[in-house]
Amino acid sequence: MPTSPERKPVIVLVRPQLGENIGKAARAMLNFGLTELRLVTPRDGWPNPSAGPAAAGADEVLEHAAVFETLADAVADCAHVYATTVRKRGVTKPVVTPEQAARAIHADAGRSALVFGPERSGLETEDVALARAILTVPINPDFASLNLAQAVILCAYEWSKQANLVQPTAEDLLPPAPQEELEGMLGQLEAMLDARNYFFPPARAEATRLTVRNMLTKPGWNHLEVRTMRGILSTLEKRAPKA
Repeated sequence: MPTSPERKPVIVLVRPQLGENIGKAARAMLNFGLTELRLVTPRDGWPNPSAGPAAAGADEVLEHAAVFETLADAVADCAHVYATTVRKRGVTKPVVTPEQAARAIHADAGRSALVFGPERSGLETEDVALARAILTVPINPDFASLNLAQAVILCAYEWSKQANLVQPTAEDLLPPAPQEELEGMLGQLEAMLDARNYFFPPARAEATRLTVRNMLTKPGWNHLEVRTMRGILSTLEKRAPKA
């Protein structure tokens, strides 16, 4: 079921410095289903030719990016504004993690904005003061520097966990093979090993057969894997051609 646009947070980049970083942030957004990007006075203007290559195909995010003169203008239609920072700013606000913010965005009525500061210094105190809450992450206090795209992807990922996005590899997994196919593969292997006197001494034969079976039934082979393994066994079973 598609996510309501109102439940998708707006990503706001305040005074971003490099076009490459805007592009990387757009890529991170689209990875997790976010498409609305707003820029507040980007240093090098907009559009920026360096953003496209860095976005790696997230062109729809860049094409519809909106530019604003002030942060207040950029979030004017948002009822919930989260200022992202890992530094103390001397502002008393509720402090939440990306996971907590994501839950609130999905639950609360009205638009939400996740606000990120410039690469070098992050948001200014005045920017944080405009927000309703501070969004931060537990981080190594001796190295608390996140690049812009990393910060965006942390928040976008937490939002996506409750947005019912499809896991790309989930539909590619084949179901486990029927027991009949697995038994056929095991029987073929045992016959080959019998012919080469592998199950020796006789007193240990049954235990060895059980060990082989346990080894080969652990992975949950699908039918394609069983067929491939049987093809390998059939090839090994053939006598080498005479010189």
